[in-house]
Amino acid sequence: MMLKILVLYYSQNGSVLNLAREIAKGIDSVAGCEAVLRTVPKVSTVCEQVADSIPDSGAPYVSIEDLRECAGLAMGSPTRFGNMAAAMKYFLDGTSGVWLSGDLIGKPACVFTSSASMHGGQESTLLTMMLPLLHQGMMVLGVPYSEADVGSTQSGGTPYGASHVSGSDGKNQLGPAEKRIAFAQGKRLAHTAAKLTAGASAGERA
Repeated sequence: MMLKILVLYYSQNGSVLNLAREIAKGIDSVAGCEAVLRTVPKVSTVCEQVADSIPDSGAPYVSIEDLRECAGLAMGSPTRFGNMAAAMKYFLDGTSGVWLSGDLIGKPACVFTSSASMHGGQESTLLTMMLPLLHQGMMVLGVPYSEADVGSTQSGGTPYGASHVSGSDGKNQLGPAEKRIAFAQGKRLAHTAAKLTAGASAGERA
């Protein structure tokens, strides 16, 4: 049975989506693990029109069941004034039922982001994105310095999670180091989920 690792993202210009795809590649490189890409709909102050239930392109919208059933979670959002985008926060604010049931307790998680500039608030965004995951009882993983790119990157990539510097027009492509860090983060998440699941199964048999 394949372990489903949820890669949940919100992307406006494609940068976070591209990171999500690299993380998914890392997850899929681990035997027995499968990345499940999902996104969240936009939120708006305009209430006259409701968005379609299926997005025009990209991954399907996430459901609460996707969250409950995942063996691990990678969550990504663009940086908005040093914090996650409203669309992701809106989704998380609706997960009280998951918190009450404890469905995410003990599961591994990681975060990733993109910003227009090198000092556009990436690290504060990653840190604040961790807080709701900690409230859910998840075990949050970073990217260790054993990944050489973390200590030498001249663009995105932090010990708190994968990131990308998209440029003021949002058109910068992921660099080689950014790709490697995202891949490594996904691989680490999947390895951790697999080990935790195997350990839990062994405990049940004992």
